[in-house]
Amino acid sequence: MKTNGFLLLLATSLHSTDAFMGIGSKSNRAAKATQLKAASGYKIGTKVEGLQINNRYTVESLQKALPDGVDMSEIALLRFAIAFPDEKDAETALLNAIKWRQTTGKHIVDSARDAVTKATASGGWDNEVVRDAAPHANIINHFITPKAVITTSTEDGDLVYVIRASQIDDKEMMDVCSVEQVCDFFMYAKEVHNIVANQRSEATGRMCSVIFANDISGVRKAPDKRFSQALTSSSDQYEDLYPSLAGPTMILNLPLILQAFVGLLKPLFPKSVQERLVFKRAKILASLKELTPLATDATVKTNFVREVTSLLP
Repeated sequence: MKTNGFLLLLATSLHSTDAFMGIGSKSNRAAKATQLKAASGYKIGTKVEGLQINNRYTVESLQKALPDGVDMSEIALLRFAIAFPDEKDAETALLNAIKWRQTTGKHIVDSARDAVTKATASGGWDNEVVRDAAPHANIINHFITPKAVITTSTEDGDLVYVIRASQIDDKEMMDVCSVEQVCDFFMYAKEVHNIVANQRSEATGRMCSVIFANDISGVRKAPDKRFSQALTSSSDQYEDLYPSLAGPTMILNLPLILQAFVGLLKPLFPKSVQERLVFKRAKILASLKELTPLATDATVKTNFVREVTSLLP
């Protein structure tokens, strides 16, 4: 395979695919801000209070713009205010998101809300409840498993979404699923992340973000075109529906031959992602035959999330 072709393949396979396997809990270790910023400019680890002070007028304006019967937390509104400094733009983005939540995405939003409530009812996290409530779970859960996709937490409370695309049989999955079904599945996972991140932000006073950790280990071929369609569709909606949620996008364990071409890789990503890209070697992640231990082995999980935070600028 020619190098340029592989670079394009790589960018295609690294859309912000989300799943929720094993979100888990955070530790009580003191949090600190890194220099890397989230999607809309705040540093990872920024205190909620400071963001509220700096954006209070826009948040107040958004509260007044909420349609009758719509209830959104101050953290949710704050994310729109941060992403869109202009009040008119923030209001437009908010109302568009609300429209999606009340129409096309209503079944996704309702399912995610109910699933998170049930999953946390005992004070922990019952991941099977969340997996089983996903749209088309009876089909897709056979292909999107904890072997290939995990969401865990840093010790500071940020979510870390890890995907090893080489362990997803995307062609076989797309032979039995439609593009729309897979897109719904990923949008549900985004909504679960959004709920958890907002709850943690409110509880800790620290703005919680989602860090994307894309493990390139084993990638040898382009993803199925139908799978790429589903990824693109869900990714295109991400920052419109969930502004200020995405943190760094980490490209981990890039083959040695491609490390010299990092400068060519960045332009293949959307501009909003380019400034948050991190290319690193993650030895602990590379040593795992599958991702399941990140959810089942506390020591492996702790070592991995510490590795992730150490790789952030």
